[in-house]
Amino acid sequence: MKLLVISSAPIVELNGKLHLYAPYEKEMQLWAKYADAIQFCCPIWREDKKLLIAPISFKVDTIVALQEFDITSFSNKLKAIPLAFLALVKIFKAMKQADHIHLRCPGNIALLACFVQILFPNKPKTAKYAGNWDPKSQQPWSYRLQKWILSNPFLTRNMQVLVYGEWEGSSKNVKSFFTATYSEEEIGRLGDEGTRRWGDQVKFLFVGTLSKGKQPLYVIQLVEELYKRGEKVILELYGEGVLRKDLEHYIAQNNLETIVTLKGNQTKETVLKGYQNSHFLILPSKSEGWPKVVAEAMFWGCVPIASPVSCVSYMMGNGNRGIVLQEVLNQDVSQIITIIKDQDLYQKMAFEGQTWSRQFTTDKFEAEIKKLLRE
Repeated sequence: MKLLVISSAPIVELNGKLHLYAPYEKEMQLWAKYADAIQFCCPIWREDKKLLIAPISFKVDTIVALQEFDITSFSNKLKAIPLAFLALVKIFKAMKQADHIHLRCPGNIALLACFVQILFPNKPKTAKYAGNWDPKSQQPWSYRLQKWILSNPFLTRNMQVLVYGEWEGSSKNVKSFFTATYSEEEIGRLGDEGTRRWGDQVKFLFVGTLSKGKQPLYVIQLVEELYKRGEKVILELYGEGVLRKDLEHYIAQNNLETIVTLKGNQTKETVLKGYQNSHFLILPSKSEGWPKVVAEAMFWGCVPIASPVSCVSYMMGNGNRGIVLQEVLNQDVSQIITIIKDQDLYQKMAFEGQTWSRQFTTDKFEAEIKKLLRE
């Protein structure tokens, strides 16, 4: 079976070796495992543009190189016309030769592929929509168009569209999906270490890029306000980003050095220990698909505090497995204090989150991919 993968995500060629964005590469190992041959239809970069990349560990049979383009302004749209036309031709030829077509959405190249796949109603297809599938969310018109085409069973046939969360009114094309970090073996080997102990301090954790979209400053302000109200709290932030200097300045200016620490980028093992040793994860993100850090935290008994974007409310059981942020400081602090003061409620939330998240292991993820390719 020849698998065709069409994506806006680039293959990065450095020193004669092919690389992908590291989490993407790890997932594609599983898709390649159940295909006889795999072909990519995507841009190729000849330089490292600060992506977290990993060498491709599976055999890539061919790459159809596509030119990147954007449609954010009128002039860019004019420049994009010939590039898009050429990409449409290449995508059509690649689809014609493939046995299974796999789209990675959303993106400009994925949008073109959404149109072309209509011409192949009898070929088995999958699309992974890694963005926010919430029909009520504010999104670019190109994203909304992709979602409309993919979920339309008249235009899009013989395809399973993998989305994060469960959405009322979804068409038969749409299948609720997930992503995973940890295996069944890791549950057995590390599971008991995830049991939380309520000590003298309440420990908070942030894992993500230090960017406006993730709102790390709001994380610090939440913990700062808890501290001002007499709670014994500490916060560690894992990750790097453009806001680091601003955050360092805020911490120094407000004398928070004793309770807030910027830890920078950390290994998977260190992050895992962070989940196991923290009581709460805070993620006031403005945009997500399936926020892995929320599922990872729950996996190890750490209660998430997160904004209700995309499928986050679904993941947290609408407040049964985590605290849903209102992004109003006093209200959010009051919610957190309520849980801090009720240890039984905290333990119940942690247990329910762990039970729910441990359904989604890498073993199950691989089994689901195998099923998608064999159906």
